[in-house]
Amino acid sequence: MLRPEPSGSDAVTWGEMVEARLLAEFRSRDVPVQRMRPAIVRLREEFGLYPLAHARPFLEVEGRELVRVVQEQVKLERRLQLVIVRNNQLILADEAERFSSAVDYDEGVAGRLRPDPRTPEVVMDPVRSFGQPTIRNVRTESLAEDYSAGTSREELADLYDLTAQQVDAAIRFELIVGREPAA
Repeated sequence: MLRPEPSGSDAVTWGEMVEARLLAEFRSRDVPVQRMRPAIVRLREEFGLYPLAHARPFLEVEGRELVRVVQEQVKLERRLQLVIVRNNQLILADEAERFSSAVDYDEGVAGRLRPDPRTPEVVMDPVRSFGQPTIRNVRTESLAEDYSAGTSREELADLYDLTAQQVDAAIRFELIVGREPAA
């Protein structure tokens, strides 16, 4: 995490969770995200405590321009940049674009987040299920546990008013994050 300062807690805020999702795009390419710290610190001054959880840097031209200026000021290396210039236009870098497409914004702030692009049906929402991954407000962890305990996917779909595909997506997500309980 790129916390402003150590909190002494393992718990993360919603803003930290959202920013971690963006940083995961870079970590997956073995990019040392700590090198982004100077830019994030500077963006905090412009956007607030969790700048990467706001829509403005991603969706508004003025926000993208501000990000570009900050990237230049701190001499952020190209592979870590969120905004790039292509054909004389400010566009999001691929990693930032993937992140932005995984977020639903409410009044300019990240409201819901799809934690893994391989399971777009799974969302995290800080006002539902304590921000835990869900499909239609059913925790994916609960579905995977019930499945491991022997409940069929058809029974789970019927019990929770989901489709079999939604149950499959929940179980797949739990396998991806490595939380599937032992059978």
